[in-house]
Amino acid sequence: MEIKFKLIVLVLGVLFTGLTAGLCFTWSNAITPGIGRLDDLSFLKSFQAMNRAIINPRFLIVFFAPVVLLFLNTYLYRKANTTTFWLFLSAAVIFFIGVGLITVFKNVPLNTILENAVLEDLSSIEVKRLRETFESPWNFWHMIRTITSFTAFTLLLVGILYNK
Repeated sequence: MEIKFKLIVLVLGVLFTGLTAGLCFTWSNAITPGIGRLDDLSFLKSFQAMNRAIINPRFLIVFFAPVVLLFLNTYLYRKANTTTFWLFLSAAVIFFIGVGLITVFKNVPLNTILENAVLEDLSSIEVKRLRETFESPWNFWHMIRTITSFTAFTLLLVGILYNK
C-alpha cells in the first residue's frame, strides 16, 4: 500500500507541476506577448476576461496541488538516497515560494486591482495608467513563476532518475 501511495503522490506531483510549468510557459511566450500588442483598453479587457475564466476548480487543483503534493512527496521519499531527497525537497521549496507565494502575494493582488476596475468608466488616461500599473509588474512576477515551475519540474525528473 505504501509503495502505491508513494507512486500516486509522485506521479500527481510531477504531472501537476509539469502542467503548471507548461501553463506558465504558454502565458509567458504566447498569451501575454500576444495581448501585449493590443491597445490599452483591449489589453485590460482581455486580461480581465482571462482572469475570470481561469479561476475554476480544474485550474485551482492543478495549479496549487503541487504545493501540498511536493512536500508530501519529499516526506515519503525521506529515506530515499540523499540526492533524491534533496532534489525533491528543493523542488517543493522552489515551487512553494516561486509559484505559490508569488501567485498569492504578487500576481493575485495585481489581478484584484484589474478586476475591481470598471474599465468602461475610466478615461483613456486612467486606462493607460492602469495598464502601466498592472502589465510590467504582472509579467515580471509571472516570469519568476515560469522559471521556478520549470525548475521544480526539472528537479523532480532528475530526482526520479537518481532514485533508480
